[in-house]
Amino acid sequence: MTEQVLLPQADGSLAPYAPGRHVPLDEPPGRPKSQIAYAAAHMVADPLADVDPTSRAALDWEATMAYRRYLWSLGFSLAEAMDTDQRGMGLDWETTKEPIRRAVAEARSHGAEIACCAGTDHVRPGDSTLEDVTAAYEEQCGFVEGEGGRVILMASCALAAVAEKPEEYAEVYGGILAQVSSPVILHWLGGMFDPTLEGYWGHRDLDDAMEVCLSIIGDHAEKVDGIKVSLLDKDREVEMRRRLPEGVKMYTDDDFNYPELIRGDEEGFSHALLGIFDAIARHSARRRRARGPRRR
Repeated sequence: MTEQVLLPQADGSLAPYAPGRHVPLDEPPGRPKSQIAYAAAHMVADPLADVDPTSRAALDWEATMAYRRYLWSLGFSLAEAMDTDQRGMGLDWETTKEPIRRAVAEARSHGAEIACCAGTDHVRPGDSTLEDVTAAYEEQCGFVEGEGGRVILMASCALAAVAEKPEEYAEVYGGILAQVSSPVILHWLGGMFDPTLEGYWGHRDLDDAMEVCLSIIGDHAEKVDGIKVSLLDKDREVEMRRRLPEGVKMYTDDDFNYPELIRGDEEGFSHALLGIFDAIARHSARRRRARGPRRR
């Protein structure tokens, strides 16, 4: 007998639903070479741990690492310790160090690609100076690079709270980019995801903010691998993509428009750094591998 589940209806009642037959997907051939896709993988909590909501998170290490190995087997790169892991919302910096350490070691043993998020979530927004924010970035970047990982430079709520002018963003980012040993992926997370990041880059107007961001990238292009944009605005992402310096990549994080942005147009395409890849990994891998080489 086909198993059924009860699903809520618009009138508040429950109706039985029989899921369709599961059809396994074959492994697609080859691995995409010219388009990069980072999966921002979630972490797996230990369901048996004796913790409460105010204590440090407890993780199921084997399940967490097993899923990362699975993503690598499908040809994905891994974005570790992102905001999709509840950074600053349950997963603190001290706990985050261990999955970064483990994942970088696993990536090295599998010959896989990994980048790890570094931010300022161990300092309190509103109680920090620009110097505190810079020191926090330095600490986390130093840890990631010390473990052998590439840095994803997370947007900072602490910086948004203390910086009043675009020049202060340029000062902080310029100081960090001057110190990192390899190019980083910048991270622009819009206020629709986190209201404390409204006005990032020193402007509430997104066009003005984009100009500041592009200026910082242009001044330090040799230290910027790319930028992850999470604004849910495909037209602005395409405009910014076309204005990036040569060699600097656009990594889409547009949950609504990522298929179109990854597909691209006559002038180029976006690479990807997406949490959704976690959930649709196999289907997405098949689609990416079936498409063939890209133009750039």
